[in-house]
Amino acid sequence: MSEQQVQDWIRNQVGSNDVVLFMKGTRQFPQCGFSGQVVQMLDYLGVDYAEVNVLDDIAIREGIKAYTNWPTIPQLYVKGEFAGGCDIIREMFQAGELQSLLSEKGVAHNQQTQTA
Repeated sequence: MSEQQVQDWIRNQVGSNDVVLFMKGTRQFPQCGFSGQVVQMLDYLGVDYAEVNVLDDIAIREGIKAYTNWPTIPQLYVKGEFAGGCDIIREMFQAGELQSLLSEKGVAHNQQTQTA
């Protein structure tokens, strides 16, 4: 794929899924601890999300970094917007902000997990 095709593919994934996680590995078998942490948080919240294993395609792995100008993976998108990487998502989760973001965006999740 050309760089433009990669960006178009990423844009389509981000735009057509309410929640999408670009990660190393899969939710069943994360290939790095940071990806695994985000999977655990999303699973705990009961969020339905799409996953993209960036290890399957180097063009996607590099393309997602260019897409947001964010150097690390995982990257979480909610309703088309970049929410953050592992550290940001963990901080949001612990503060109840991730749960609030999901609620504000109309993304179904386990309401009993609200911490605020």
